[in-house]
Amino acid sequence: MYQEPHGADAAIAPPDRRARERRPFRQQRRPEERVRILGETVDLMRPEEVLLHVERCIEAGRRSIIANHNLHSLYLLPRTPGMRRLYDMADVVELDSTPLIHFTRILGLHSRPFHRCTYLDWRDQFWSMANRKGWRVLYVGGADGVATTAAERLSARYPGAVIKGLSGYFDATPGSLGNTAILAAVREFQPNVLFVGMGMPRQELWIADNIEALPHAVILPVGAAFDYEAGVQKAAPRWMGRLGVEWLFRLFSDPKRLFARYCVEPWFLIGPALGDVRDAMRRRKKPH
Repeated sequence: MYQEPHGADAAIAPPDRRARERRPFRQQRRPEERVRILGETVDLMRPEEVLLHVERCIEAGRRSIIANHNLHSLYLLPRTPGMRRLYDMADVVELDSTPLIHFTRILGLHSRPFHRCTYLDWRDQFWSMANRKGWRVLYVGGADGVATTAAERLSARYPGAVIKGLSGYFDATPGSLGNTAILAAVREFQPNVLFVGMGMPRQELWIADNIEALPHAVILPVGAAFDYEAGVQKAAPRWMGRLGVEWLFRLFSDPKRLFARYCVEPWFLIGPALGDVRDAMRRRKKPH
């Protein structure tokens, strides 16, 4: 029977019976690996654990959503109607932010640097698995031609996988001709893994709006993943991600588009962050 947690574990999200029934993989995880920060729930998972989840879901033929949280998503979530639906549906919510990893350590949670988890952290392992197992991988997103170029490059490196890209430049309004055509193309391809790279919050809203029309696949919002694979954008060196300064690389690469995201939005999270610190201090003062 579930008991109220004590100490640092008070920040751990309590289990939900219906959620456990829907999500058998989550049931196998330790409670301290699912935590709440800034009012939202995230999973402290290594990249290899994410890939294990992907593999199990594909083998079981079940649909699963793997979402992610970073400072940008936490800023957008209360300001974007409908975005929360995606996170409510998600089986896994990756923690895609080294600064947030550091923050969880301040709160006394069970996080480690290797819990930072996003596409660029597990891309090589993923494509190696897709190649060995013959997965069908579809990417929807990017400008015209970008996804196709990325798919061609990846197919040359990983010929065992079946890879296709579809442009993200279409009318995503539910019921529109463009959206209907994209959904038909997705169903026709029957992917094992569906990457959706339309940027936040468009990708999250599109998945939530169309979830019932999508095939039973592992579905991940991944932003500019195929822009990197096509060479349209340059990914920051992974050591920058580990140090938590990847945002500087991206800011200098595209300051006009990213200035507000990295230099303005985080200030709006100070209030919730101080609330988390206050609650953590109160828990530490309580006798165990």
